[in-house]
Amino acid sequence: MRRVNVKGISGSGKSTFAAELARRLRLPYIELDALHHGPNWSEPTDEEFRARVREAMDTAADGWVIDGNYEGKLGDMVLREADTIVWLDLPFRVKARRLWRRSAHRIRHDVELWHGNRESWRGVLWGREALFWWMVRGHFRHRRQWPHRFASDERFVRLRSVAEAKDWLEARSG
Repeated sequence: MRRVNVKGISGSGKSTFAAELARRLRLPYIELDALHHGPNWSEPTDEEFRARVREAMDTAADGWVIDGNYEGKLGDMVLREADTIVWLDLPFRVKARRLWRRSAHRIRHDVELWHGNRESWRGVLWGREALFWWMVRGHFRHRRQWPHRFASDERFVRLRSVAEAKDWLEARSG
């Protein structure tokens, strides 16, 4: 296991899980959100984003753990090179609770994310692109699409509970 893509929707714990897996495997951790979100939540063009991700992957030529999805912009760029694909498919209530706690903490403590960006209640709760609604739509879309998409892919690992994710991670002791 040298090239791992950790997938899941906001609140699934993919960043924490991927960072810990990278530590255990002694591999670089690449966070797609950090490469995607510019100042004032600006987004790169698809070409710019692909170039950033390609550069990060090439810099970590001996292996990497990448957390994130972004197939709409990246196509199969990350998936094609991954030897392991881990989907943190936790129950909706777990993801919703985690997202609420994480966002409340970030807002209350004015936590800087990437390039000076900070979460706001407006960005988390209101509007079609609000983080909470993004999580809701993604949860059901992934549950509908990914089991079929990855059904015959031997690289695919679907973890459905916090305990299952912890056990899987523990088996990769470092």
